[in-house]
Amino acid sequence: MKTGGLKFYGWICLLILFFAPPVFAEDAQDGKNYGAVVAQIVKGGDELLKQYSPQTAVITGNGFSRLYFDVFESSGMEFNLGLQDSGLKQQIEFGFSQMINLSMEGGDPATLRDNWGKLKKDLRSAVERYSTGGEPQGFWGLAVQSFLILAREGVEAILVVAALVAYLRRSGNGEKVAVIWQGVGLALVASIATAWILNSVIAVSGASRESLEGFTLLLAAAVLLYVGYWLYTKSGSDRWQVFIRDQMNRAISRGSLFALGAVAFLAVYREGAETILFYQALVSGASGNLNAVWVGMGMACVALAGAYYLVRVASIRLPIGLFFTCTAFLLFVMALIFTGQGLLELQVSGVVPSTPLPGWPQVNWLGIFPTLETLLGQFLILVILGGAWCWMKMENKSSLVLKKELLKSEVE
Repeated sequence: MKTGGLKFYGWICLLILFFAPPVFAEDAQDGKNYGAVVAQIVKGGDELLKQYSPQTAVITGNGFSRLYFDVFESSGMEFNLGLQDSGLKQQIEFGFSQMINLSMEGGDPATLRDNWGKLKKDLRSAVERYSTGGEPQGFWGLAVQSFLILAREGVEAILVVAALVAYLRRSGNGEKVAVIWQGVGLALVASIATAWILNSVIAVSGASRESLEGFTLLLAAAVLLYVGYWLYTKSGSDRWQVFIRDQMNRAISRGSLFALGAVAFLAVYREGAETILFYQALVSGASGNLNAVWVGMGMACVALAGAYYLVRVASIRLPIGLFFTCTAFLLFVMALIFTGQGLLELQVSGVVPSTPLPGWPQVNWLGIFPTLETLLGQFLILVILGGAWCWMKMENKSSLVLKKELLKSEVE
């Protein structure tokens, strides 16, 4: 096994701790006691709903927006909750998004009260499950938390990077693998720069940060969709043989190589800055127990290296067409997930409206949220995929007819 994947995550570990001055020290230590924060949010939300009417819709919407950005986020609760349970954090974000948008639109008071009740339940659940009252965590508690941060945030990136490396090797372009690692390296530098800028250089508002995350996710989804389709077009045995034959005569095109590097960059960058900030908070609140953070990082690196190795083995043993179909499918699924999550971030920041769809299931890890806008975005991805699939089928049919005509003319 090549050591590229291990080197990649080894650099992450070193860079995280090198850039770990206590940027979030206060939040990391004080933010663990969420009771007072939630009490402030509940009190403020109850007051807003008491005064709510269609005439005060904008005032109420702005009030809930302030509760999210000025209390939930600024207190460090949103950050620390994301560090421990990203699913619950996303659920609370969705709840705030619904309250802000429904009240802004002058929604039905009964619907608002119902959604507020669900949001309060989620907030109190966060207090019950994750508030520690400021007590320091034990060695293994910190180690497990450190493991989960890197494993959770890194698994998608390592799967994409491993699949791209395998693609280049199987297509006879092994010497071009450096482009993938260059994309990863640039993403690490960009992640560190972004984390530093967001917290040390300028006071970026919470809404701006959510918008940045949302647009990054949507850009990543677009690139994943493009590269996934490009790989899928090579999955057929005939198309693959033609592609390999072409590669024997010329190098892979610069445009395709750039796209592959861009996918590697975005796969790492989309969560890179947040991962660094998570570790800054964890290190700052470790109370001298830094070895636990290192142990957790080490375990995560081993787990991610194992995932990298499994993809490499699968790429060698699977038939070439099946491997590329599976790789394209992975990229398509991630594009769908990123689209839903990106649109949710933009809804929270107020860039995209939020139209609730009561009764529609919510699956956080798949990026499925019960709003018209997020589902329309994902439906658009499916329409594009369906159209591309139909186009390929038509091309294959035309190619087959042309081959038959050529054979017939040769026989005659």
